[in-house]
Amino acid sequence: MYRILIVDDDPGISTMMCEALTHFGYAAETAESGWEALERLQQCVFDLVITDMYLPDLEGACIVRHIRRSARPHTPVIGVSGTPWMLDGSGCDVVLTKPFPLNALVEAVQRLERRAPVISPASAAAPLDTAAPLHP
Repeated sequence: MYRILIVDDDPGISTMMCEALTHFGYAAETAESGWEALERLQQCVFDLVITDMYLPDLEGACIVRHIRRSARPHTPVIGVSGTPWMLDGSGCDVVLTKPFPLNALVEAVQRLERRAPVISPASAAAPLDTAAPLHP
């Protein structure tokens, strides 16, 4: 099953995305902060990460850099933001500007799923490298 981590500090938005993706057969989980996301990424393998780019504790760009410098740098990332300029040069595979229709999110996930293999069955064996720096 395709495992997705949704990172957003707004529980209403993350719950809505999680429910929509679960409806389409994805195993979606949420993290309400950037630091919580990094902890989850160190503990589990996710096939895809969806992150808000503007989080109060840690910018989404830091999460993307952490993933790109990890043992699994090709993990697809969808960046979402209400401020489109935060998406420029983010390193995300797909960017969505809030507000966006849920079907746009589902279509983006489906596109990335076709492009990237499922890696989550090995979740216990390959968490993200905790030594990867957060900043350049």
